[in-house]
Amino acid sequence: MIEKLKKCFDDMVVYKDLKTSNFLSALSLPSFMRDWLLHRFEDESGEFNEDELVEFVRKYIPRKEDWTAIKNRIIKENERVKLLAKISVDIDIGTGEVSFALPDFGLTSKQTIIEDMVWDFCKNELVKGRETWGMLELGYRPPDDSAKPKLPGKIRLISFKNFCPYSIDLDYYKDVRWEFSTAEWIDVLLGAVDYNASGYKSEEEKLTVLTRLLPFLEKRLNLIELAPKGTGKSYLFGRVSRFGWLSSGGVMSRAKMFYDMSKRTEGLVSGNDFITLDEVQTISFTDIDEMRAALKGYLEFGVYTVGNYEGVADAGVILCGNISKETMDFDGTTNMFEELPAVFHESALIERFHGFIKGWHIPRMNDDLKISGWALNSEYFCAILHELRSDTTYRAVVDKLVRVPEAADTRDTEAVKRIATAYLKLLFPNVRKPEDISARNFNRYCLRRACAMRATIKLQLGILDSEYRGKDIPQFSVSEVYNNEANE
Repeated sequence: MIEKLKKCFDDMVVYKDLKTSNFLSALSLPSFMRDWLLHRFEDESGEFNEDELVEFVRKYIPRKEDWTAIKNRIIKENERVKLLAKISVDIDIGTGEVSFALPDFGLTSKQTIIEDMVWDFCKNELVKGRETWGMLELGYRPPDDSAKPKLPGKIRLISFKNFCPYSIDLDYYKDVRWEFSTAEWIDVLLGAVDYNASGYKSEEEKLTVLTRLLPFLEKRLNLIELAPKGTGKSYLFGRVSRFGWLSSGGVMSRAKMFYDMSKRTEGLVSGNDFITLDEVQTISFTDIDEMRAALKGYLEFGVYTVGNYEGVADAGVILCGNISKETMDFDGTTNMFEELPAVFHESALIERFHGFIKGWHIPRMNDDLKISGWALNSEYFCAILHELRSDTTYRAVVDKLVRVPEAADTRDTEAVKRIATAYLKLLFPNVRKPEDISARNFNRYCLRRACAMRATIKLQLGILDSEYRGKDIPQFSVSEVYNNEANE
């Protein structure tokens, strides 16, 4: 299959050796940046010069603690400094002045400026999203006391080049799926997120791992995962994609999550594809009632209101927590949510989460599960998933394929269809119309799995609240009109 992968994806395939080499792990880079570097430095055989790569990282990918030294070079030594970083821009309505921030280094827009000539050159790249990764060149505009009004000193952007060195051809990605069987494609997806497919004992283990990717490619998909320690939750949600945010423990406020009234800035849901609250048992909330109310509105409609501000976003919310073997719900009678923070002890809030991932079906991370070989570039793959979020054709296919029984609960229907749509995008991106997938495959890989994920939520709701007890999810099925036997 390696030759097929190389033939179909060409230079979007890189050699990843996470099992036998500690070199890349020692750099402590997220997967998308590591694969970007491999794409840049590897030759056709997967070899690269370690010294050259280390020198590039040292020179252009500074750590947060290096920021004071960088400021000294820019301001005191009058140097121009290049670095690879995440940048956000702001346009002042009153003055028309454009500024930028580097959130990873604590540099705010009040301390910076993008002059008109530079803005005209790079604005098309910088206005694409709230934050953009790229190669920045920074300089200094010294203060001018003779000007009226006086001009303070500011760090200025001299040039910007987008992090992504290639254009994304979504149609090609969709079409190339026809070249792979479903089993082969599942293995391709695992390699793209740094896992060795041959290390898993069953297809169920593989698919459960890949279920974590569903919020990467479906807007406002809200999931809960409880899993034993060491199954890789933090890694997949926090180190693979540049489009998501992982929050581990600590304090979470409505201002940080949604909107900060004092700073007049939007929160995490507005700048990311998904927000993962990891180690959720250890997270505390500044105001439980305030956060619960904000979450209920957002999880239901994608809208949040803080004071007089109303915002709209499409980030999914994922709760991740560790679970002991004794608390795993094998028979539908165990309250798995009792250890979650009090904010989540309300059935009306839990019902707004679409599905549950049974993380105990995922093996504990070991060396045999780490990729060591040719695989799809994580940076390219996650950019594809990001683009698929906006493709509505898959939901149209699901709406035609799924037969909804009479009087089905609206939230159950939406949850099942949304999860099934995400599975369809992930496992069968080549599907453009219902006839492109067999009823058997859609039922097995999309609909039945979506129903099972929703059913766990319904079982837990029955334990939390007697009002939900005994209420199973509707019996969704594949419409007979599309009960075809299309080829894989």
